[in-house]
Parts: sequence; C-alpha cells; structure tokens
Amino acid sequence: MRATPRSARGSSRRPVRALCGCRAPRATTPTIRCGIFCAQCGIPGVRPSPLRCAGWSLNSNPVAEKRFSLNPRDLLPPRAILEFFAHHGRDLPWRHPAIGAWPILVSEVMLQQTPVARVLPVFEHWLRTWPTPGHLAADAPGDAVRAWGRLGYPRRALRLHACATAIITDHGGVVPEEVDVLLTLPGVGDYTARAVAAFAYGAAAPVVDTNVRRVINRAIRGNNDAGPATAADRSLMQTLLPDQQAATFSAAVMELGALICTRAAPECGRCPLRESCRWLAAGQPSSEVRNKKQAWNGTDRQVRGRILALLRDAPEPLSEAEVRLAWPDAEQWQRCVNSLLADKLIARADGQALMLPS
Repeated sequence: MRATPRSARGSSRRPVRALCGCRAPRATTPTIRCGIFCAQCGIPGVRPSPLRCAGWSLNSNPVAEKRFSLNPRDLLPPRAILEFFAHHGRDLPWRHPAIGAWPILVSEVMLQQTPVARVLPVFEHWLRTWPTPGHLAADAPGDAVRAWGRLGYPRRALRLHACATAIITDHGGVVPEEVDVLLTLPGVGDYTARAVAAFAYGAAAPVVDTNVRRVINRAIRGNNDAGPATAADRSLMQTLLPDQQAATFSAAVMELGALICTRAAPECGRCPLRESCRWLAAGQPSSEVRNKKQAWNGTDRQVRGRILALLRDAPEPLSEAEVRLAWPDAEQWQRCVNSLLADKLIARADGQALMLPS
C-alpha cells in the first residue's frame, strides 16, 4: 500500500479514488489541487499525472492505464504523426525525394542552432556554387567562409569544407551511408550522422534534435525539461520508429515540434497528440531548468562577427589598422583576432595583413 502524504495523516477525510488514481481529498484547497475537471473521469478538482498529482501519490488503475498507456507508441502513434506531416509538413528543398545525400548533409550542418528562414537562401546559394563535395573541396576554405555569410557559427563552414575534402579523399566523392562511417567525417557528430543516414538513405536511425526531444518529453514523459539529446532519448526514439517510413516518421516528429509543440507557445488545440499527451493532461508544468538567454552585445562573438564581416566583404587582404575599425576596445579586438587565427577562420597575408583563409 502506498504511503499517504504527511500533511494528510490523521485527517478524517477519505481520499477520492478517482479513475486517474489520484488520492487527493475533495476538500484539498484549490491552491494545491488543479481546480479543473479530470481528463479521464470528469471529477472536478482532480488532475491526472503519470506519477503524482499535487504531491499525492497515484494508484495503478486499469482505466487510467488504458488512457495513458505505458506503451510509448500509443502515446506517440506513428499513424497520427505521419498524417499530420502529410497535411502540414513544409515543402523544404532538402526534403525533396531526389535531393541526394550531399545537400542533406549541408542542410543538417546549416540547420544546427539556426532557423530555417535564415538557412534557406544560404543553402540554395551554396548548392548552386558547390553542387557536389568535389566542387567545394576544389575551392579554398575562405570561399566557404565567405559564402556562409551571416549564418552564424562560421566554423561550420570550415568543417563542411574539411568534410567535403574527406569525402573526396576517402570515399570516392560519395557521402557515406552508415552512421559509424559518417561519424569519421570532420565535424560530423552523432545527430548529423543519424540524420544523414535516415533522411538520405532511409535508415531506421533515431534522429533526436531539440524539437524531437521536446515532443517526446511532453507527450510521453509528461515534462517540459529542456537540454541536449541523451542516449535515453535516442533509445526511446528507436522504440517509436515504425517498421515502415521510419525516416519520414522522424522528420514528422521534428516538424511537429517546430510548428505545433513549440517551446514558448505550443498550440495544443491543433496537436494530433492532444488526447493522449501526458504534459497537457498534467496542466502543462513548466521546466525545472530555465534556459539562459545568450548575451550578444559586447561579447567576443559579436566582435568576431564584425571582423569576419569586414574581411568577407573585402576584395583583398586588409591591414590591421583597417580591421581595427571593427571594434573600439583594442584588447578585446586583439583577443578576438587571435582566436579567429587559432580557429583558422582568418589568416595573415605577408605576415601582417588579414584575410580569409586561402
């Protein structure tokens, strides 16, 4: 028999044996109870939750278990997700059936921490300029940085250039298919390797980005916790993949998180999972971990961006005096120049002038 919360010991009130399993007394104050109708049985003031409700333990109950199945596929049904994607998925160039593995690899690198709207024009220009890994490998790394423009995190451009070179040198110009082999490419991490294997080659590889993690956390775990994907997330996603259309399912869950199950303003009324979502039934509890907003003004990132912008737009190398115009703080400017040189995002010409790498 489960323990009763300490605050209720010695009370003469009989707990309500609600269909959802909640044992909270009817007389519990509204500040503790949710004050809404139970999603399972209609009893006022009872809130369902996978584990606890307002501090009161939940009993195992067949009716509740039928509503909130322990089978993850019942909480995130492939059919509902795929139907949503078929009707509401965006028409993005990297999703076209005949797009090929190289454009998908490029898109996945560009989409890291960058919104789709910012990626689209750069992606299209990039593919017109370098339609294959061989085209990119034949040009200078600085050309890749210049084409990257203001997409942010410009080291990704250098990694893509190094990746293209490795594909030409070690893989005959063909983007590898297996996750383990993709992981050997410069700058390709676990997420990117699985995304390319799934979206380019149809592999049943679990693809978990921040959008996917948000959906499975809310729908299955009943929480709104943020943070990077974990091995447990990938393992859970693996169990959710249907036998058919596994890659499409991964893209569909990702799209659901991007369009409906958003971080700040989820549209639960439009969600295909609204009838089974544990987070919605629990009253949309907030995350225990608050995301810290990254500062920008006055940071080294801003200074580095200004220096790169000057060199990117210059037709020839610039003297240090010209580049110093990018930022008034000489000490911070020098620190940022040194870090850009160390990252090989810029280079020296004739020992003094600065330029993009050749």
